[in-house]
Amino acid sequence: MKYYIIAGERSGDLHASNLIKSIKQEDPEAQIRAWGGDMMQQAGATLVKHYKDLAFMGFWEVAKNLPTIMGFMKECQRDIVAYQPDVVVLVDYAGFNMRIAKFAKKQGIRVFYYISPKVWAWNQSRAYKIKENVDRLFVIFPFEVEFFKGYEYEVDYVGNPLLDAIAAFQPNPLFKQENNLPDKPIIALLPGSRKQEVEKMLEVMLGVVSKFNQFHFVIAAIRNLPESFYEPFSRVPHVSVVYEQTYDLLAHAEAALVTSGTATLETALFEVPQVVCYKTGTITYTIAKSLIQIGYISLVNLIANKEVVKELIQENFNVPALAYELKKILPGSEYRTEQLTEYSKIKQKMGQPGASEKAAKLMVSYLTAGHR
Repeated sequence: MKYYIIAGERSGDLHASNLIKSIKQEDPEAQIRAWGGDMMQQAGATLVKHYKDLAFMGFWEVAKNLPTIMGFMKECQRDIVAYQPDVVVLVDYAGFNMRIAKFAKKQGIRVFYYISPKVWAWNQSRAYKIKENVDRLFVIFPFEVEFFKGYEYEVDYVGNPLLDAIAAFQPNPLFKQENNLPDKPIIALLPGSRKQEVEKMLEVMLGVVSKFNQFHFVIAAIRNLPESFYEPFSRVPHVSVVYEQTYDLLAHAEAALVTSGTATLETALFEVPQVVCYKTGTITYTIAKSLIQIGYISLVNLIANKEVVKELIQENFNVPALAYELKKILPGSEYRTEQLTEYSKIKQKMGQPGASEKAAKLMVSYLTAGHR
């Protein structure tokens, strides 16, 4: 069968790549065309467009680049029609993918969605749009099943794909030596994956370095941004930059400062105490604040349904506050122990690895049934 898979961000690229591998196990004849990233291509997809071309964040940033985004949308729609897949599989990336879902549905093409848009966070009535345009929804958080039941929409809970990625990971015992890191305990800095996001976050994160001289700070960098972008940050005393080694970094870190997003949950699953950080443009934040319908922004706190990790947002994300919260999660503190205990409870809630395999089996079985 022919699959058209769309992921628009780094985390989506990871999860879609594992899904592609599982689809190929279930359907050895699968032909896969995709918008995504390097990992999807390595898993066997024919890549049409790289997600780095789609990396616009925030309401204002999206508005400024709307003509470009709409151009990509039209390009994607034309390519789908030309390819005539048996199914369009959408992975997260709601702003773009929800429009593609509506388009594909009108074309009579089946639509599967893996990793639901976070409609439970804001504008919850969008659940009706998903019900209308998505044939099968595969969710990764237990609470999403009950949420969609409220809209009389049956979804498939497949577990969380982060568990798959982490279960498959083998730490590099030579991580420190190969990256020329000193023999000091590490604090990981996970500033995000988009240029404007990384700039905002590192400006504040690096402000605490001089207050913790007994630690070495290591920035998790990505190759989609040029080395010249990170170079000024690497010149800060007691700071190093490592590329594409986030899991190894977390495996060796004592604590972490993490930009809100998927990385907060990854950090928790690696059992690294953390402070969650977030800052965006004033216009974007003002709009988002008026729309958000949940009490937390980090996945860790959302799954726990209480504050497990401290969230420093917007004006509260500043050097004095960050230094204060970082000190609280360093070895020897009671607060650190409490956070680690709550991490264990979150792991139990999330269950076992196998999301990619389960989702792929269900997708292929639904498609096979549809072809009879």
